[in-house]
Amino acid sequence: MLENHPKDSILFLDIETVPQYQNWTDVPENFQRLWKKKATSFKDTDEAEDNHYGKAGIYAEFGKIICITVGMFLSKEEKAVFRMKSYASSDEKKLLIEFATMLRKFSGESNKTLCAHNGKDFDFPYIARRLLIHGLKIPAMLDNAGKKPWEIKLLDTMELWKFGDYKHFTSLDLLTQLFKIPTPKDDIDGSQVAKVFYEDDDLARIVSYCEKDVVAIAQLFLRWKAEPLIDDDQIVVVDTDAKN
Repeated sequence: MLENHPKDSILFLDIETVPQYQNWTDVPENFQRLWKKKATSFKDTDEAEDNHYGKAGIYAEFGKIICITVGMFLSKEEKAVFRMKSYASSDEKKLLIEFATMLRKFSGESNKTLCAHNGKDFDFPYIARRLLIHGLKIPAMLDNAGKKPWEIKLLDTMELWKFGDYKHFTSLDLLTQLFKIPTPKDDIDGSQVAKVFYEDDDLARIVSYCEKDVVAIAQLFLRWKAEPLIDDDQIVVVDTDAKN
């Protein structure tokens, strides 16, 4: 199947999300009620709400996107270049507008595809839901309503690794270790993103973490195709104005 997906036709993607509010006490009363109902499936009976509100970032109804990083292979002379750009801001609507504008331009050719790790369960639907919440139109590439399976232009490295086995989740960190790819978790991991964003006020650090994830996803894809990994000198990062 991957023979039909040249590496320069794919946009690799990762997102970072946080709860919509820094503290439980800041959450509006109506959403506190709804969160309590949502959390009954995973919280301990006697656990205080502010102890598990940090998990709100993984749900599009209670979280928000603070960074989307994309990367793509470009042919340049004898050696391919992997070019990345991040859309990062505390203003989620602004971030999403810029990302959606780029995605519509990218998807102008029929053979273009998006790729993320666990993207079909997380990144792709999360972006689509947050676009709708802000009253924005979903780009055609992310809008799968009514499409036939072969019309969906989404790849997922976790799904590729399963080979039809749906029993368990396999983390990006584990797969990078298996394939001897530099880990993207050498500074922070997903559980620390909200703290770095709200307490440390360091969006640039989160952008760097997100960019490492995108490189790791692209490297995994190259392993799938039995192609050489990209070197650090092949990676080009477009400057991102990351401000809280």
